[in-house]
Amino acid sequence: MSETSLAEDLDLLAAAVRAAAELALGFVGKAPKVWTKANASPVTEVDIAVETLLSEQLRAARPDYGWLSEETEDDGSRLAAPRTFIVDPIDGTRSFVQGGSDWTIPVAIVEKGRPMVAALANPRRGEFYTAISGGGAVMNGNRIHVSGRTTVSGATLAISRKLTRWSDDGAGEPPRNKFYASLAYRLARVADGRLDGAAIKADAQDWDLAAADLLVHEAGGVLSDLGGAVPRYDRPGTSHPPLIAAPPAMADAMMRLMRQSLSASP
Repeated sequence: MSETSLAEDLDLLAAAVRAAAELALGFVGKAPKVWTKANASPVTEVDIAVETLLSEQLRAARPDYGWLSEETEDDGSRLAAPRTFIVDPIDGTRSFVQGGSDWTIPVAIVEKGRPMVAALANPRRGEFYTAISGGGAVMNGNRIHVSGRTTVSGATLAISRKLTRWSDDGAGEPPRNKFYASLAYRLARVADGRLDGAAIKADAQDWDLAAADLLVHEAGGVLSDLGGAVPRYDRPGTSHPPLIAAPPAMADAMMRLMRQSLSASP
């Protein structure tokens, strides 16, 4: 285990993500260069610039920590490190390219497979989230909590466009769908209670999830697979099965409806 305290790690992480947010904002409205990766997703010069800044600041300060980022080839060395940075330079790159406000910069430090500290910035909306294991989650300095909703009926959910339309859970009005380009931002909004829950299709990656995972759990929520197991971030592979995020009292209904939706999808 690293001798560095989690509080020190959070201070480091927060400062680096704030600097990255300022850097990214400097590209807004300037039509950054865009490339298409092998999986047909876009990457821009902003992703690369933010990746470079975070790498320089974080890895220099914690050279013994591992590194996993969407824009860096994973050599597996992180699996032997005491703690690992998990980074998505820009989550929601399409939103950034289109001039939207739903993109985020999520970064976490994981230890023994679980996130211990996290920072997530939504620069366009002026929102900055942090969390520390056992210490709660905050947004712009204020403690946040998942919603108190207990039923999916009438809930506001973030549901992938690739999942079928959800029905209600037996009574009342169907849930309302609110989609955000950044998966990490959808989960952050579950953490702060502005969304009641989220359904996540298969193949979300470690860097999409790790920071927001800690936000949800420290805000009193559940983020799990459809069997109730929490994600782990210490595996050679980085993809995950279908997941749900919700207040504890709504989690079982979310899992059931997610299973129904998946079985009905083509």
